[in-house]
Amino acid sequence: MFRKTACFAIAGLTVLGTISQTAAGGRAVECYEPVRTPDVYDTVYEDVLVSPPGQQVDYVPAIYGTRERVVMTVPAQVTYEVVPAVTRTVYHTVQVDDGGYSWEWRVIHGRKVLCKVWHKARYGRVAETVVIQPERTRRVVTPAQYDSIAEEVLVQPEQRRIMNVPASYRTVARRVLVREGSSGWRRVHIPRHCQD
Repeated sequence: MFRKTACFAIAGLTVLGTISQTAAGGRAVECYEPVRTPDVYDTVYEDVLVSPPGQQVDYVPAIYGTRERVVMTVPAQVTYEVVPAVTRTVYHTVQVDDGGYSWEWRVIHGRKVLCKVWHKARYGRVAETVVIQPERTRRVVTPAQYDSIAEEVLVQPEQRRIMNVPASYRTVARRVLVREGSSGWRRVHIPRHCQD
């Protein structure tokens, strides 16, 4: 009697949890238990776009340097100046008086008489300015003046390079539902000694 009660208790727990009032004390013919099939998931790897394709401009600025250059600061000039004459003083002996005869009144023995008198020629020194080199105009050339200056020059012009940048992708893992779980009933095998 105790053995039969234990079998009924096990069957009652494994089958539907409770036995209907109409079947109480009856013989179990078939037994079922509720079952739940869980959802089935899988991991899917896919590439996702991180950044779209585009273009990148690489800019290299211009390079400048310093160069020394000789430039004319004052141009050549031509002027004219007057060179005065070069003179010298020369002395000459010249005849001042030709001499010869002249009539003069004289007093001789208390008497005033007119006499014919002979005179020698007279000479004297005179100064004369002699031009050795006449006045002239001289051409004067003033040479040009040059200075060294530093100037900025372009060594390399600016450059722009356009580069195509491909799209960037990243692989991400995602869980996806492969099959949904289901609910149902599963037949339970009851030992033969429990059926009595």
